[in-house]
Amino acid sequence: MLKPMLNLQRGFTLIELIVGMVVLAIAILMISQIMGPMLVRSTEPWHQVRAAELGHSLMNEMMAMSFDENSSRGNTLLRCNEAGASACITTLPSCPASGLSFATEEASRDLYDDVDDFHCLNVNGASLVNVLNQSLAAQYQNYQVAVRVSYAGSELGLANNRAKKITLTVTTPGGEPIVFAGYKGNW
Repeated sequence: MLKPMLNLQRGFTLIELIVGMVVLAIAILMISQIMGPMLVRSTEPWHQVRAAELGHSLMNEMMAMSFDENSSRGNTLLRCNEAGASACITTLPSCPASGLSFATEEASRDLYDDVDDFHCLNVNGASLVNVLNQSLAAQYQNYQVAVRVSYAGSELGLANNRAKKITLTVTTPGGEPIVFAGYKGNW
């Protein structure tokens, strides 16, 4: 005849439960330390796309403007610096060292009519507006935009005053600067 077993197991002991919880906690900690940085970086591509969208939009707006304040905006075929036309502006002002303001010829963004008006433009997402002077704060909160315009004809093999280089820097909320550049010719 068989003897009944005296020590039947019916579950886990307290020590086994505590050891299991410690092992589980260590595993969760390791997984979160591995996954944490990946989660932070997962938003970077989205911010880069938004910055590219903003930069492309602003660059298109600037490239559609006149070359110079003295450029003809009528039906004349004369460009500034040509015989019978006004002279182009010869120098652009230096941007303020603080970077908190801009040196523009126009009082308001909706009055911008040439690329020089964008020179030294430094705005953040809260004060960013579109061509119609409507706020873009909701779409581009915590983004920064900086624009610099300089004469750069010599970079293209032209007289220096025949082309301007527009350098647009869009900084994402994560602090990553994305730089766009374009040349506006006097033609």
